[in-house]
Amino acid sequence: MNDARVRLRYLDETIGLLFPGSGGRRPYSVLPHPLLPRRLAPRAWWHPGRKVMVASDSDEATIETYLSEVLGAPIRIVLHVRPALRANRKPILEAHAPDGLAAFVKIGATDRVRELIANEARALDLLAGVPLKTVVSPAVLHHGSWRDLSVLALTPLPVRRGRIPEDLLIDAIGEISRISGHGSAWHGDFSPWNIARGADGRLLVWDWERFATGVPLGFDAVHHFFQRALRRTRPATAARACVARALPILAPFGLSAAEARLTAIRYLIALADRHAADGHAPLGPAEHWLNPAVDFEEALT
Repeated sequence: MNDARVRLRYLDETIGLLFPGSGGRRPYSVLPHPLLPRRLAPRAWWHPGRKVMVASDSDEATIETYLSEVLGAPIRIVLHVRPALRANRKPILEAHAPDGLAAFVKIGATDRVRELIANEARALDLLAGVPLKTVVSPAVLHHGSWRDLSVLALTPLPVRRGRIPEDLLIDAIGEISRISGHGSAWHGDFSPWNIARGADGRLLVWDWERFATGVPLGFDAVHHFFQRALRRTRPATAARACVARALPILAPFGLSAAEARLTAIRYLIALADRHAADGHAPLGPAEHWLNPAVDFEEALT
């Protein structure tokens, strides 16, 4: 099934969850997609991205009704059209109040996504009690449930795109690692698309679903390098590069060459374990991308 069909089917499922009584009908207009028929994607001046503005004529309570109650303002939502076939796929909503964007809202419809959303809520509550100098995270406006769906509403961050200085990345990773008293912590998905430089020079960081403690120092740095490498090369080559470049990646955190290589390998194994737990293999079978990197390192020792 091609991307357009998968996205449309997912939209139908999502609309049915969030707008009971719609019967799966598409009560919205849609931003044009290169693969969508024009009749399904009429153009309008307000289209800002791959999003769907939803309006319902149903008399039943909807997600907009619920969000209006918990956020204390009349809410209309814009639904992000997310890529399909992801283990943590979930509806992401923009909640718009009369005076502007009020929140970003994550919806959990499966046990795995509900678990990730709950973990993010816990992580953000922890961050709210920590004096951070470099990192800026969203605040939790609401965490609850509606019609068996998990709902997490977060403050919007004033994101602006631009180059992020290397020293800012290093400072942010170091600050995150010291958040908890239970060993080194990591964001868990410190990828280029989850961070941005703020107007005040600090680093805006969102999507804390994978936050964890008790991991080796430097996991976030290796993850960031790996995700950037995956944009340019195949997973097996990117994994090998993580190990080969481990020392320059992790030297700013005080690791020796041997410690850095071991940390890179442990990170790659942890990522493979994550994919296995999710039942999803976005990089292909682990034996195709992980084993070559580990085997190559073992051959050098």
